[in-house]
Amino acid sequence: MTVAVWARSGVMALTGRPGGPPLVPPGSAAARAAELAGLLAESTARTGRPVRVDGPRLLAERAAYTGHSRQGAVSAGGSCRLLPTADGWAAVSCARPGDPDLLAALAFAEPGEEPWPALARWLAAHPGAELAERAALLGVAAGPVRRPSAPQVPSPAAPRPLEGALVVDFSALWAGPLCAHLLGLAGARVVKVETPSRPDGARRGNRAFYDLLHSGHRSVVLDPDTPSGRRALAELTVAADIVIEASRPRALARWGLDAAAAVEAGKTWVSITSHGRTADRVGFGDDVAACAGAVAWDERGPVFCGDALADPLTGLTAAVLAATAPAGGGGVLWEVSMTDVVAATLDARPSGPGPVARPVPGGWAVDTERGPVPVAAPARRGGPVPPAPESGADTEAVLRERGIPLP
Repeated sequence: MTVAVWARSGVMALTGRPGGPPLVPPGSAAARAAELAGLLAESTARTGRPVRVDGPRLLAERAAYTGHSRQGAVSAGGSCRLLPTADGWAAVSCARPGDPDLLAALAFAEPGEEPWPALARWLAAHPGAELAERAALLGVAAGPVRRPSAPQVPSPAAPRPLEGALVVDFSALWAGPLCAHLLGLAGARVVKVETPSRPDGARRGNRAFYDLLHSGHRSVVLDPDTPSGRRALAELTVAADIVIEASRPRALARWGLDAAAAVEAGKTWVSITSHGRTADRVGFGDDVAACAGAVAWDERGPVFCGDALADPLTGLTAAVLAATAPAGGGGVLWEVSMTDVVAATLDARPSGPGPVARPVPGGWAVDTERGPVPVAAPARRGGPVPPAPESGADTEAVLRERGIPLP
C-alpha cells in the first residue's frame, strides 16, 4: 500500500518533470508519516488533548498554500537544483541572499560570471565528496546524492502531559515550527524566540502558511549580542519545559545556551539539525532530502520528491519525540538529524525509474495491487486560522510574566 499512500499524500503530485507524469517517490516516508501521526494521536490522547492530523498530507501541505508544482531537477520552491558531478549527482541550494556569492566562490567562477553555469561546469569535473568538503567550508547547503549507510533516529519514550507545558521555540522555517505547532495543538504554551538580526525567514514566505504554524503562539525578540539579551534568553530557557532549536551547537554556545545543562536540570531539549549535531554543515529541506537519497528517477536522471520533504517529516518526528519523556522523569536530549529521518525511510533498491502515474479523466492515477489510485493534489487543513503575532509583539508581556528583567 506504500504507492497508494504516496498518491494520496499530495507529494506524488509534486514529484516529476514539468508537464510530465507524476512519479512515485522511493521509500516509505508517506507511510512513516501516517505511523507518526498515529503515535502522536495515541500519546496525546493518553495524557490530555489528542492531536489528530493526516501525517501523509502534512508532507505536501505548504504547496497547497504556495501553489508550487513539480519542476523536475529544480525544487518545487525553485531554490535547489540537482546537477551531475564527476561521479554521480548532487543537490545544491541557493536560498539565502548571500548564497549566489558563496556558489560563485565554491565553483571558482570568473568575475561577473553567473554562479549556476560556473557551478555546473565545476561539478562535472569534481566528485561529490569534494563538493561536500567545499560546501562545509563555505557554509553552502549542498552535497552528493548518497543515502547514509546507518541512519539513526531515536525511539519515543513514555507519553508526557503537554497541557500547559511551556515550549520555547528557537527554530525557524518549517521543521521546528511544525513540531512546536503540533505541541501547541496538544495544549502546550508556545513562545517563539527570534533575534533582531535573524528573524524567521518564513515570515517572508507565504503568510497564510506561516499563520497556520504560528497561530496562538507568542513572539519574543531578544538580542544575544547584548549581556541583558543573553541573560533573558538563559532565564527563558530555564523556565521552559521543552526547548526546540535548529542551530548548530557552536551557535547556541555563543548565545550562552547549553543543551547538556538544560537536560541535567530536567528539561526536554529537541535539537533539529540538517546532518547531525557533530556535522558542521548547513542544509535545507530540499537539499537534505536529496542528499539522503530521496529522489525519484526517470530516463533523464533524478528529480526532487515533493516540497522540502525533509522538513515536515522531521517536524512530525520531533513532535512525537517531544511528546514523550523518560518514564522515571528527568531531562532528555532528542537529537533529530533531518538526513537520518529521511534516510531511515529508504530501502536499498538501486537508483532507477520507478512507478509512473498515467493520465485519467481529470488528472492522474497510479496503478496499485488493489487497483488505480488517483494522484491527489496538495491540500490545506480545514478551519479558520487566526493570524500569528508580529515579530516581538509579546516580548515585554512574556518577560514580565516570568519575572525576567527587560533587556
